[in-house]
Amino acid sequence: MGQQRSAEHRDFSALAPELSQSLLAWWEVHGRKDPALKPWMFTKDGRWPEPHEHLNVLECWIAEVMLQQTQLQVALPYWQRWMQALPTIDALAAADEQQVLLLWQGLGYYSRARRLHQAAQQLQGQPWPQELEAWLALPGIGRSTAGSILSSAFDRPFAILDGNVKRVLARLTAFGRPPARHSAHFWSLSEQLLDRQRPRDFNQALMDLGATLC
Repeated sequence: MGQQRSAEHRDFSALAPELSQSLLAWWEVHGRKDPALKPWMFTKDGRWPEPHEHLNVLECWIAEVMLQQTQLQVALPYWQRWMQALPTIDALAAADEQQVLLLWQGLGYYSRARRLHQAAQQLQGQPWPQELEAWLALPGIGRSTAGSILSSAFDRPFAILDGNVKRVLARLTAFGRPPARHSAHFWSLSEQLLDRQRPRDFNQALMDLGATLC
């Protein structure tokens, strides 16, 4: 079994660059690149960002947490109301917890809203962190959430692994066991597949494929 997995690992490593380029080519045509759908992924003048161009970190962060258990079309109006009410890290940090929970009402998992509030209070007055470890030290931030924030906002080369991505990778490799029990394996695949020249575009492509086709 160990030798078989090692061989599969080598085979995937060899194929990863071609698969990455194919995924990006698909996304260029079919990806969800509409400012009305994902406003946090666009510059303020309505452009998809150029490589290494930064986006609004708070907008990306709030969207990422809202989307953890909610479909895009459902989360979008919540995100819009939240950003209108609490448009800056200072506003979020200073908000009353009841206001935060009221803005979150209907999304469930209220502990996520409380952790967002707590994390904002920890970050207030500091530069936005651009390293994985700094995000992981905040309440409610796991590895995939941190990777998504960093790749989206800063175009940093960090992999992601949410439920959609696991499903894509499982089908891509014909993985015959429940993906939830093999996270280390799927993290390895996601790291290998990541296009490090275009991490923002690649991670969005991976999520779009999982959400729309897989």
